[in-house]
Amino acid sequence: MSISALLPGRIGFGTAPLGNMYRAIPDDEARATVDAAWDQGIRYFDTAPFYGAGLAELRLGEALSGRPRDAYVLSSKVGRLVLDEEETGGDRDMGEKGGLFAHGRPNKVVDDYTADATLRSVEDSLKRLGTDRLDIVWVHDIAQDFHGDRWLSQFETARTGAFRALARLREEGVIKAWGIGVNRVEPLELTLALDEPRPDAFLLAGRYTLLDHERALQRLLPAAREQGVDIVAGGPYSSGVLAGGRHFEYQDAPPEVVDRVARIRALAERHGIHIKSAALQFSLAHPAVAAVIPGATRPSRIEEDLAALDEPVPAPFWESLREEGLIVPGAPTPGH
Repeated sequence: MSISALLPGRIGFGTAPLGNMYRAIPDDEARATVDAAWDQGIRYFDTAPFYGAGLAELRLGEALSGRPRDAYVLSSKVGRLVLDEEETGGDRDMGEKGGLFAHGRPNKVVDDYTADATLRSVEDSLKRLGTDRLDIVWVHDIAQDFHGDRWLSQFETARTGAFRALARLREEGVIKAWGIGVNRVEPLELTLALDEPRPDAFLLAGRYTLLDHERALQRLLPAAREQGVDIVAGGPYSSGVLAGGRHFEYQDAPPEVVDRVARIRALAERHGIHIKSAALQFSLAHPAVAAVIPGATRPSRIEEDLAALDEPVPAPFWESLREEGLIVPGAPTPGH
């Protein structure tokens, strides 16, 4: 089905930070952040087993436990199983990006894109979330950034396993939609070339932002739009560097990225707007993008995100970005 028709608005809440990404977040702060999102009208929540080895799902489930289930849209992910076995210190091996959740639960997390693991992952997520259903399920991180040279073999396992299992769940009405959630465009381009199974949407993190959008703009987004596959843009702040943070690609931002952000920020200040407004509105301006899902760890960030969506951004600002080569000439901008 169309994700645009399913989602209750153009902004959702990404819960990776609730898995103690980068830092240990107190439970009451995590709960207050979800409550703030709800109180200010956000009704789409995205999570994953990988986020803190199930911690984000547990926290989100607790925060939503008193809310009417029909009042919100919920997505989680498959491709990793959270085991009862625990690991500590140097024993933990969660791949290149495992350090993101060093403060998460100590449970061992293993990759598994088979059909059986997909069904088990969905059941485990339902238990942690304390709910009876997921609306959307994403196949998580079948890309080179997590699997290196093995990513194509993992993709093939997912194609014959997770993809088909989720397509059956959609046909049976167990879920409403499924797709792929990654930080790279290559798996999505490959998926669009398949005859079947056909996904409903893609969750693309960090690849359609003010800092990185050229490849997605040239090939992926036009093809996705032509085939009716909606895009949910995750990571619109490029791991935080576009919102005052120091991370890009989940690591300390290199000098060239810091310089580029400084140039964008200077133009934003010259035109009297916030850089967060530019970041969110740029990602949403492409007609293939159905929604953005920034993450947050503090209640105040929710209000900032919503204000950024509504702040008027003058046309001369976007023209300045083009003139200085900070966005690709053909990139859509609000109003154009």
